[in-house]
Amino acid sequence: MSCFTTGSPPSCGLSMDNDSSPSNTSRRNSLSDVSVDLESSENVYLVTGGAGFIGSHVSDYLLSRGDKVVIVDEMNDYYDVRLKESNLNYLSSQHSNNLKFVVYRGDICDKDFIDNIFKIEKITHVCHLAARAGVRASIADPFIYVHSNVEGTTRLLDLSRLYRIKNFVYASSSSVYGCSNLSLLSEDDVVEKPVSPYAATKKACELLAYTYHHLYGMNCTGLRFFTVYGPRGRPDMAPFKFIDRVYNSLPIQQYGDGSTSRDYTYIDDIVDGVVRAIDRPLGYEVINLGNGRPFQLKAFIQLVEESVGKKAIIELCPEQPGDVERTCANINKAKSLLGYDPKTPFEIGISLTAQWYKNASSNGLFDSNEVTSSSNETLVPIPSISKQKSIDKLKRSESDLELSSFVEKATRQVHMRMKRFFNSPTK
Repeated sequence: MSCFTTGSPPSCGLSMDNDSSPSNTSRRNSLSDVSVDLESSENVYLVTGGAGFIGSHVSDYLLSRGDKVVIVDEMNDYYDVRLKESNLNYLSSQHSNNLKFVVYRGDICDKDFIDNIFKIEKITHVCHLAARAGVRASIADPFIYVHSNVEGTTRLLDLSRLYRIKNFVYASSSSVYGCSNLSLLSEDDVVEKPVSPYAATKKACELLAYTYHHLYGMNCTGLRFFTVYGPRGRPDMAPFKFIDRVYNSLPIQQYGDGSTSRDYTYIDDIVDGVVRAIDRPLGYEVINLGNGRPFQLKAFIQLVEESVGKKAIIELCPEQPGDVERTCANINKAKSLLGYDPKTPFEIGISLTAQWYKNASSNGLFDSNEVTSSSNETLVPIPSISKQKSIDKLKRSESDLELSSFVEKATRQVHMRMKRFFNSPTK
């Protein structure tokens, strides 16, 4: 069960959990009102973006080891919301009787909403994975990226200071490296020239985290993810995209001769790194989480063909200006500080991802009918906001943007943005 809200202070935290192991394919108040129970022995993990790809996997792992998990997700429509609903349904089915599983729907930038979650749920650790993702969409609407990524992270950092959170772990991105010509990307590299608003917001979050560490001694660890893929993955990422298009006999684009190679990281390895970071307060650190073993594009396409059981329709395109031959995450720091050691070969990871995709497709996940909320969830009536456009209207042309990466600005977010900028409500 879960509590649904559109930004009002949470009045409930209806929950879910059971003893079963995960079945993934690998695996408002003022300062004077605040009361923090520093003697509480139970760790309570706030996972923002917990209905998303990485967030749902991390939540599953934490619940399975017996921790209390509080998910907050606004369920934005950057990509097909049915996938996020499906993730929540999966967690509900795996942890249906668990009183340590709580879900809230709302915007992390809503002060009253998120402040009361910290107070009511007695949060001890923050795993901040909520964000507006996507490079191209951030160019089309940079304001919503500043709202969600910068304002949202600042709100959580300040509440973490106020409630004396033990550890604040947040998602950064390999996008902060911009157009680096280096083949091995390291945390010590200078990253002062982001090439998209998305990357700029992620770099801003790293700077804000350092500021809060410097001023208040907070433990803040940023994790730069390198192309995460796997079951329940994001549809705008290359592994999902390639599998989807080959399965549906749609063309995929190959730039150059296919000899370029990139670093892809399987979800289970990422979850392992995230949980290790949550369990290890390190002061202030920024750490790469990648695979460390780049895979060549041409071999990638062949691997998808084998895993899906169909030949790819390949459109040969000229090399992209500025493309580098090889990119790879330097994960020595993650190994040293976290004991991180990614174990999933790309061949196995793609096979498992394709298997999940085919099963999900045969079960109708990608059909036109929307996924409904789990029968285990209790709905709390909320004021109606704008109705979501149909999925067909949201998709546009799949070659226009990265699959379902068209972003419809939520009515409430536009209203709040105008109010902040012009100090008057919209009509």
